[in-house]
Amino acid sequence: MKRLTLLLAAAIICLSVTAQEKNKKDTIRIGGMIIVKDGRAGSKNKKHKENDPPKKPSRVSTNWGILDLGFSNYNDNTTYPPAGSYLIDRPGSPAIGKPDFKLNTGKSINVNIWFFMQRINLAKQYVSLKYGLGLELNNYRYKSTAMLSYREGGAIPYSGGLQTNSPFIFRDSISFSKNKLAADYVTVPMMLSFASHANQKKGVSLSVGVSAGYLYSQRNKQKSNERGKLRNKGDYDLERFKFSYIAELGLGPVRLYGSYSPKSMYTKSLDIKPYTVGLRFSNW
Repeated sequence: MKRLTLLLAAAIICLSVTAQEKNKKDTIRIGGMIIVKDGRAGSKNKKHKENDPPKKPSRVSTNWGILDLGFSNYNDNTTYPPAGSYLIDRPGSPAIGKPDFKLNTGKSINVNIWFFMQRINLAKQYVSLKYGLGLELNNYRYKSTAMLSYREGGAIPYSGGLQTNSPFIFRDSISFSKNKLAADYVTVPMMLSFASHANQKKGVSLSVGVSAGYLYSQRNKQKSNERGKLRNKGDYDLERFKFSYIAELGLGPVRLYGSYSPKSMYTKSLDIKPYTVGLRFSNW
């Protein structure tokens, strides 16, 4: 009986040692990490990323390379008769009037290239301040029947005598199949933006503000059977600085833009106030 008891005790001890050895072989400890053979892993210091507080989004975000494609147009409030000392008519020709400045709307193109737009969140991404820097490129295409021409300098008759070395517009003796004025600006926009959703690609957003531009290029392009193609760069009496009211409307991922200048784009005689509308291709 003693022998049987001793054998049973020895067997129990052996089984216990074998189980412990097996458990050791099935478990690997690396620092605070425990790896079990069946693929499960545990840790002494359990830290779950899902329990970590989320990082706060940055208040400032930048959008690079924004493109606008739209149309350029203007409101012509000029009182034409009399033309004064600025608009000159050819002898025997009808006086220059509002129909001469009518535009071919479909071919009067506006292209804006914004180098960057930056946004500062003021109230949890629902209200923000937006500003940037870019180029505004405007082409004002006159209708094919227009006979307007631009000229730099020369003697201009008016009631007080002669005005010299001043740009002026006159009625030409030929018709043009293509006749347009181009005006390009370096522009800084600034807007206050309101959004219905934290992700502005969803919901509705509205931005309103102002922009200030500097005219760095002005030119006249003409095409006719008599003279062929002409491209003239110079001073066509356009205002150097341009102030505009601007707006942007976001409907989900679709964005529309618009601008309106309350001041004439010309320095003398003509009261022509430009505006633009179109589509904006932007991340926000």
